[in-house]
Amino acid sequence: MNPHTCILIITAYATVENAVEAFKAGAFDYIVKPVIFDDLLHKLDRLYEFRQLYFENQSLRRELARGEKFGRIVGSSDAIANVQEQIRKVAVTNANVLLVGETGTGKELFARAIHEAGPESESPFLAVDCGTRPVELLESQLFGSRSVIPGAGEAVEEGLLPHAGSGTVYLDEIGDLPVSTQAKLLRAIEYGEVLPVGGAEPQQVQARIVASTTRELTREVAKERFHEDLFYRLDGVKIQIPPLRDRIDDIPELVEFFVAKHSQQMRKRVAGASAETVRLLMAAEWKGNVRQLDNAIERAVMMCDGTTIEANDLPPDLLGIDQPLPDTEDLRLALKHYERLHITRVLRQWPDKREAAKRLRLGLSSLYRKIEELGIET
Repeated sequence: MNPHTCILIITAYATVENAVEAFKAGAFDYIVKPVIFDDLLHKLDRLYEFRQLYFENQSLRRELARGEKFGRIVGSSDAIANVQEQIRKVAVTNANVLLVGETGTGKELFARAIHEAGPESESPFLAVDCGTRPVELLESQLFGSRSVIPGAGEAVEEGLLPHAGSGTVYLDEIGDLPVSTQAKLLRAIEYGEVLPVGGAEPQQVQARIVASTTRELTREVAKERFHEDLFYRLDGVKIQIPPLRDRIDDIPELVEFFVAKHSQQMRKRVAGASAETVRLLMAAEWKGNVRQLDNAIERAVMMCDGTTIEANDLPPDLLGIDQPLPDTEDLRLALKHYERLHITRVLRQWPDKREAAKRLRLGLSSLYRKIEELGIET
């Protein structure tokens, strides 16, 4: 429940063997009956001093590690390990890549990881929002532009694709790219050249394209909103970025990472989150994925008065704890409302109903009866 708990053993059966076993099991100290309270107070003082030094040590270790951690992918779940393995294989080939995932899953971070693991990691990584409007501005950004200014000669603006050289251009939300611009991008991929807006001479490009989308591009192709040839050019190397609900085991590590990040930015000495807080975070829905978790921890660090984030530091709407009670004075209805919230929260954290029943201290049949009685969706 709490790995930082310190244990004092009190026994009337003191033997060397018992003491050794206690210390092996992780006891902090050993007291023999009858208890001498001065001795007990002395041992407690030592225990509190040890805990304080431990937390300071952990905080300093985090501060030392912060500089090198902030650019990396956080998590060790099977879902993330699988993505990292795909990145490792794809990055060295210098192939174009399509990243598919829900909003807030951190697709740009994975795009940067592909670039940094590739053969041209020293070259630029340039990001473009494909939803940029007007279209002329977006195309000038991508391909460059040439124009004649009376009395000043020709004005040349180099586009990101030529400027990146052998680096990487990240196209965020490529599904928003206008169809006319898609055709020009396809030419850049197929023939390695772009025509600047207003220009007459094509420019050579050799940049790697890493694109991302939250849309189902096959549907966009079927509706003729996405160029079919461009889709097949990008879809050959596709990596699915998992939503946070598929990598719940990564939440404790992500929480530690975001606490370190935001406490450094706010110059606060917040060391981490309590075990209860982490359990509540693991039970939340996270429709906004990692970005939503990041925002929640930023708010929690801001609200935190001590060195550990508690549940009341979290956004009230995150876990449904701000939901109003029914408009009634009937205690039974209010209790049913709370039961529904509490059982729903536990089932989110432990989807296996046998384990959920154990946590709720209910029989399995009683849990099923409650689910049916309270109309809980599982």
